Amino acid sequence: MDSKQFTYKNIYFLGIGGIGMSALARFFNKMGQSVAGYDRVSTPLTKSLEKENISIHYTDDISEIQTKYLSKDETLIVYTPAIPNSHLEWNYFKNKGFKILKRAEVLGLISKASKTLAVAGTHGKTTISTMTAHLLNQSSIKANGFLGGISKNFNSNLVLADLTELVVTEADEFDRSFLHLYPHKALISSMDADHLDIYGAKEQLQESFFEFINQIEDGGVLVQKIGLPYHKRKGIKRYTYSLDNVESDFYASDIKLNIDTYQFNLNTPHGLYKHLKLGVPGLVNLENAVGASALAILSGVKADELSLGLKTYQGVKRRFDYRIKNKKVIYIDDYAHHPEELKAFISSVRAIYPKQKISGIFQPHLYSRTKDFVNEFAQSLALLDELFLMDIYPARELPIEGVDSSIIFEKVEIKEKYLCNKENLLSLINNRKFDILLTLGAGDIDQFVPQIEKLLTL
Repeated sequence: MDSKQFTYKNIYFLGIGGIGMSALARFFNKMGQSVAGYDRVSTPLTKSLEKENISIHYTDDISEIQTKYLSKDETLIVYTPAIPNSHLEWNYFKNKGFKILKRAEVLGLISKASKTLAVAGTHGKTTISTMTAHLLNQSSIKANGFLGGISKNFNSNLVLADLTELVVTEADEFDRSFLHLYPHKALISSMDADHLDIYGAKEQLQESFFEFINQIEDGGVLVQKIGLPYHKRKGIKRYTYSLDNVESDFYASDIKLNIDTYQFNLNTPHGLYKHLKLGVPGLVNLENAVGASALAILSGVKADELSLGLKTYQGVKRRFDYRIKNKKVIYIDDYAHHPEELKAFISSVRAIYPKQKISGIFQPHLYSRTKDFVNEFAQSLALLDELFLMDIYPARELPIEGVDSSIIFEKVEIKEKYLCNKENLLSLINNRKFDILLTLGAGDIDQFVPQIEKLLTL
């Protein structure tokens, strides 16, 4: 891959610490352009970017920007929709007439010159895209990748491979970002109602996915989880996948739990792939592996390459991420923030550890999502034996009157449940004995993970 279509010497990112933004920052940095940016807070991800010689500051202040990035002719501004309209640097660049592009637009332009494998879905897309990139790079095919999480195999959210025209990318439905992509192959894992602050209703969300399907190249391929609505499209080949539904084109059979990971056979239109082993735990990940394997096989990955790729796949940080695993306690961190994700993840943990008590710390993400899915959140969290429910992480939103964590808390039908906040969380869980502890959410709950690990190992 190259960045020749971008003639700018300097690339400046507003919101550089976002997972998608940081992958682009790494890409331009690797391609030799000067890269810098702003973000609201310092995180492990921004610190890793700084170690790669990318300059970052954390105050919204034009005087903090290096002089060379103030050249309109030599600097491209890339921004995330999470940047508020009141942002000083954003308004400065806009008023001075800089070229400004959304993250999704930049990704679309980069991938346009490649054969893109785009993974979409309201959940599952990060794991499936990361698995697909690993399976392809574990084979003779190879692929570049812009991933929505930090792959443990690559220790990055950017994958660069020589001599390949393939690029794997996560296709994000938020803000209709994925409509900047025109993939050669696409996978859709789910179309559950989400981002209703953007779409208004589930039907509009589905229409956006249908538009995405219409953008698959003629002669291309769609891989879709069985049972999802489908807008018929001429000129492409469509396959279905599932965990174990025999009506699917790709599905697993003879599934066996081996300690905490799975062995299985993979049924495909190209024959039966026997005795496969997945390197990460959870039935939810096994279903994701079926989808990723479908994309890999359809891209030319051979049976022995697929077997090795699945076995050596190490996962994504904050996706079924074992932090402690010993005889005293098991602690797993996960990004799940939608009711369906919570249900799938907690159920997967329960399948592995059916006799242990499962405790969970959940931080709701967005006031609007909490309001839209309060009943569904309560049902999913009731799958836990014990719940610690934190305050809502607002992200880009202002508070909504009458919406806080208590509206979920009141509806969760389990006896052991506690409301908490950032200030008292650690003292609340200190000196407690846990069998299985989960941290769940897409906000800043990940900043507590090292501290929780320390408490659990004292």
